Amino acid sequence: MNPVLYLAQRGTAFILAIAVTVHLITIIYAVRGGLTAGEILARTHGNRAFLAFYLTFVLAASIHAPIGLRSVLREWLHWRGRTLDVVLALFSVSLVILGVRAAFAVYGA
Repeated sequence: MNPVLYLAQRGTAFILAIAVTVHLITIIYAVRGGLTAGEILARTHGNRAFLAFYLTFVLAASIHAPIGLRSVLREWLHWRGRTLDVVLALFSVSLVILGVRAAFAVYGA
């Protein structure tokens, strides 16, 4: 694997480990606290810390997932070359667009 991709994969894995842990703790807190969806949205509305956290989460996931998927596709399908990289770059951009839209939708809901 390319050393830059290796470092990006490992760095984003570290960020995602923290982000997933915080996310799950938040979900457990909300569910055990009996919060409704409306109450959760009311707490996230206009909360810049929430937005920054989830934008970081989205960015890390959009880098991490395509790199891992690239390895799987290369191994299982023997797909190599520029087309693989272009398809996965488009996948990454799609993840960013969808994730940023979702974060802003909840932030501004």
